[in-house]
Amino acid sequence: MPEETKKTFREDGWLHTGDAGYLDKEDFLHFVDRYKDLIIASGYNIAPYEVESVIMQHPAVKEAAVIGVPDPYRGETVKAFVSLKDEYNGKVSENDIVEFCRQYLAKFKVLPENPVGKILRRVLRERVAKERGDEIGCRNSWCADFFA
Repeated sequence: MPEETKKTFREDGWLHTGDAGYLDKEDFLHFVDRYKDLIIASGYNIAPYEVESVIMQHPAVKEAAVIGVPDPYRGETVKAFVSLKDEYNGKVSENDIVEFCRQYLAKFKVLPENPVGKILRRVLRERVAKERGDEIGCRNSWCADFFA
């Protein structure tokens, strides 16, 4: 048995799959994500599924994926990859999607803040300088940093 598989079995006989989910009001179990995909930014746990669900509500979005990427200040930060529907190509910007997300996500999942809630513009400037150019604007797909 491979070593990774052995690690999933607990001493009490339970199999730890790493799946994350919840029980609804009628006791139905819903699997929504994997614990290894959880993004931990400044001590906050952010489920990629939660952010993806909000992005997918935007009428221009065809598909979206969210991952955690290393961040020197926060440990990890949220990065969203978004593909637009053809009819919205060139009509919807990264900023439009970020503004949409601000309406539905907790503030700490959208912009970087210090412990007293001040938005860290320095972090925003560093990100823009670092990311400028090569990732945004690939035909009808682009990616955005969502600061957590």
